[in-house]
Amino acid sequence: MKHGDRFELRSAQFRREREGSWRELEELLARLETSGLGALNHAELTQLPLLYRSVVGSLSVARAISLDRNLSSYLTGLAQRAHLAVYSGRRRPAQGVSEFFTTRFPRVLRAFSVPCLVALVALLAGVVVGFQMTSRDSDRYHDFVPDALTQGRTPASPTASLRAVLYADPEQRHALDLFASFLFTHNSRVGLLCLALGFAGGVPVVLLLFETGLTLGAMSALYASRGLAVEFWAWVLPHGVTELLAVVLCGAAGLVFGMCVLFPGRLGRLDALRTRGREACLLVLGAVPMLFIAALFESFFRTLVQDPVVRWTTAVLVAAWWWFYFSRGWAPARLPDVGH
Repeated sequence: MKHGDRFELRSAQFRREREGSWRELEELLARLETSGLGALNHAELTQLPLLYRSVVGSLSVARAISLDRNLSSYLTGLAQRAHLAVYSGRRRPAQGVSEFFTTRFPRVLRAFSVPCLVALVALLAGVVVGFQMTSRDSDRYHDFVPDALTQGRTPASPTASLRAVLYADPEQRHALDLFASFLFTHNSRVGLLCLALGFAGGVPVVLLLFETGLTLGAMSALYASRGLAVEFWAWVLPHGVTELLAVVLCGAAGLVFGMCVLFPGRLGRLDALRTRGREACLLVLGAVPMLFIAALFESFFRTLVQDPVVRWTTAVLVAAWWWFYFSRGWAPARLPDVGH
């Protein structure tokens, strides 16, 4: 009887010490089997093989010390499910790319919704301040707008000249292509700088986004002073919604890096950067094709479509599309009940 008591105590202690990891593995497998790989974020996908090796080790110990048969059967089934998940989840590159853009990218944005909101506020604050200061003093325009971006649009330009830029002749497409290429390079550089400056604690990221907003605000103030505000935003937003959203995502990634450096928590800086930082890089990975799409709009759409109503309609539809696309990942997946 004493031997039986010791056996029961040993079995209960074995279960108590390891049951947490078993349940965690069960939860991940249930979500994986229900919704596929897109249901797991990067940290969970990294944790999955570790939990698999842990349950295999538990199964080996259970068999070696002859624990109860029910526990061994449970661990055997759990290990088999985990083995299938770990070793049969290889995908073709095209499938991985498709899954990233259809499922994982929106989920990553959901995970970092607060940094995204902070980055958006910093950009919009720059737009408001740039507009107000330039409206009060037109000389501020030259402080906020780099010479490479002015393209001859200054407070000294006649209204007819400013309007002509908004309705460029199709024959000027080559010049606009060059300008679109410059904007793509410029905004890509801003995005990469946001990511790099995150290691400085995130504050330079906020300043860079604010500065980007100042430029846009100053240009809008120039056109508003000539009664062209509505037409200016109709000219900017069809591509600007996508372009600025991509910059915001890059800024959010930089802010996440800054948080990992300043407030790593229990993980420590290196581990925080390895987990949350690596996940945040996916925001930049998704932002790159967004910048490319914006450049295409910049190059072709504005030249071919001259009607402000159509431009505004397109801008609204583009904004609605991105809202729908990212909102698909905002609702948390409904997890099935996981029994022991």
